Amino acid sequence: MSRLFTFWLTHRAELAVLLSQHVLLVAISTLVAVAIGLPLGIFAARRPRLAAPLVGLANIVQTVPSLAMFGFLLPVPFIGGVGARAAIMVLILYGLLPIVRTTIAGLNGIDPSIREAGVAMGMRPRDLLWLVELPLALPSIVAGIRVAAVVGVGSATIAAAIGAGGLGEYIYRGLSMVDSTVILAGAIPAALLALAVDGGLLAVERLLSRRRKRPMGVARATVALIAIVVLLSALVARRSPSAIVVGSKNFTEQNILGELVAQTIERETGMAVERRLNLGGTLICDGALRSGDIDMYVEYTGTALTAIFHQPVINDPQAVFATVRDLYARTGRALLPALGFNNTFAILVRGEDARARGLKTIDDVAREAPRWRAGFGYEFLERPDGYPGLAAAYGLHFAETPHVMDLSLSYRALASRQVDLIAGDATAGLIRGLDLVQLEDTRHYFPPYDAAVVARAEMLLRYPRMRAALEGLSGRISADDMRAMNYAADVEHKDVVQIVRDFLSRP
Repeated sequence: MSRLFTFWLTHRAELAVLLSQHVLLVAISTLVAVAIGLPLGIFAARRPRLAAPLVGLANIVQTVPSLAMFGFLLPVPFIGGVGARAAIMVLILYGLLPIVRTTIAGLNGIDPSIREAGVAMGMRPRDLLWLVELPLALPSIVAGIRVAAVVGVGSATIAAAIGAGGLGEYIYRGLSMVDSTVILAGAIPAALLALAVDGGLLAVERLLSRRRKRPMGVARATVALIAIVVLLSALVARRSPSAIVVGSKNFTEQNILGELVAQTIERETGMAVERRLNLGGTLICDGALRSGDIDMYVEYTGTALTAIFHQPVINDPQAVFATVRDLYARTGRALLPALGFNNTFAILVRGEDARARGLKTIDDVAREAPRWRAGFGYEFLERPDGYPGLAAAYGLHFAETPHVMDLSLSYRALASRQVDLIAGDATAGLIRGLDLVQLEDTRHYFPPYDAAVVARAEMLLRYPRMRAALEGLSGRISADDMRAMNYAADVEHKDVVQIVRDFLSRP
């Protein structure tokens, strides 16, 4: 626990921003869900047959896993993409059903004699709704808002996967580093926030139940309080509209490289930088760059060649770089000079197995594969330069279908004997930390994967000083440098920001 409190203390400014972003996402989405769900619930209570398809659609949306929902919205114009916009849309969709259901239940639960008394007093339907029905149904409606808000707090943590910010950034960062302290640094505040929201709205619900004579006054006070929270969160979480947005994929090395690019721009130009790290896989980052949601990220040439541009494998590093650079240029993006290291796929086994069985090359694994279990990341199983081609090139046939797992977790799975072979990164710090052995690719199946910054060309032309600063990183990071930084993050659990700061401060 002392490490956790130390982490919170040293990252208190960042924690405040992430917490504010989280609150802002939940508050905005919940308020919009109320604005949509309340009228829909009233309509459904009045016209159940006409509203049935809409309520059914809300039920279906609730069954879709949140991560899948974020993925569905990424390519959708206007409401999709990377960032808070898509996250808020997903949270709104998840918040609708409980609000609609409790509004219907609250209105249908009113004693018919009360309505009859109102009509007998000469009330019009609109007056009856505002002065009688909604005040009586308000405790039930608030219960639905409470459920929607708590669900929003939990779902908002997943929104960090598409660069929406919030406490989920710590959770994803901790998963990529396999660091329980960083995971808890985000998970505990998220859980406390959910309890606070649940408790606060439960108190409002009980207060409304006791004070039915003036429920609208309590409701107005609650709305005013929520508005104040939203305003304060927006002030804390706001970012400069002119900030350069740096993205990264969702594993340790990419977090380090994203932070490296961001600090380089800040140090050399003084420009404001917004970080959207842990965005997900290659295609998410590429899509975010195409849409302008991010301005740059670090890509690997072999990955761009095969996964983004769907070109055949080329083994010559210079030819790969030139081909990828030209392909990016045709789409309004620029590939800057390589950083200096090749992070090729590494086929890894446990060190003790390699020494005991004399395993040195991928060919050597072919005789062991029928008795072994393999575990690969999501991308590796689907990419043109991934598992299908590797299995064909080396004649690999495993005892069962390879397990699909997060890349960062696969190293631990191998070390703990849950699987016997994985595809990792050649520069991963966990290779040394967990006593793993990289097998030689004697058939040269994998293309070169030179790391380089890819950025929007228009932005580079607008800020020539920034381009010069980024080009200053060319050739500066060796494979040993990258392994050392990954080792510091994954094994020694050092802070990524400090790791990068130390590297850039070297003479």
